[in-house]
Amino acid sequence: MITVFGGATSRSLRIVWLMEEMGVPYSIRNVDMLSADEDAEFLAANPAGYIPVLRDGDVTMVESIAIMEYLMARYGPTPLAPVASDPAFPPYQQFLHLGEAGLATLMMVPVVSGFLAPEAERDNWGGRQALLWVGNRLKLVDRQLATSPYMAGEAFTAADISMTYALEFGHRQGVVTLSEAQTAYLARTMARDGYRRALDTSMAVWDARAR
Repeated sequence: MITVFGGATSRSLRIVWLMEEMGVPYSIRNVDMLSADEDAEFLAANPAGYIPVLRDGDVTMVESIAIMEYLMARYGPTPLAPVASDPAFPPYQQFLHLGEAGLATLMMVPVVSGFLAPEAERDNWGGRQALLWVGNRLKLVDRQLATSPYMAGEAFTAADISMTYALEFGHRQGVVTLSEAQTAYLARTMARDGYRRALDTSMAVWDARAR
């Protein structure tokens, strides 16, 4: 069975949500990042020390978007990944990757600075510039939502899993203010049964390990 190393609201939620939508069985191996340097099994899977990590038989992978693409190729086909001849394919590809490379990664700079940097360095140029770039990229999201309900058009795809995580993360951490269109978009995507099951399962594993 596939094992996902991750945390309740980490990027591993993307992986669990995708597998819920696809009906792929999995188990979750919780990782407490505050004590990850003492977790030998986790570090053996990813010596770089970050989540998520996917273990599927002899395959071990990191990077949430790469894992999503692997799962859809390995266990598809799935309508969550439009084929290359579909007009939805270009926006699907763009927003699948924008959700991480253009948004969530940049958001991590001010978020982590706020938690870990010395008090005098928490408000820094790098963090402010990262949020400026995030704001510019969110214009692409609003432009897409002005013409379609989802990132690739009329149908929900894996690009929406990627983007929902990024937008919810930024909102939860207080580093972005969602537009009306983005708020309505999250209401649509997070109302899906697959999302609720993924979140409930992830939280249950986290709660069980915390006891």
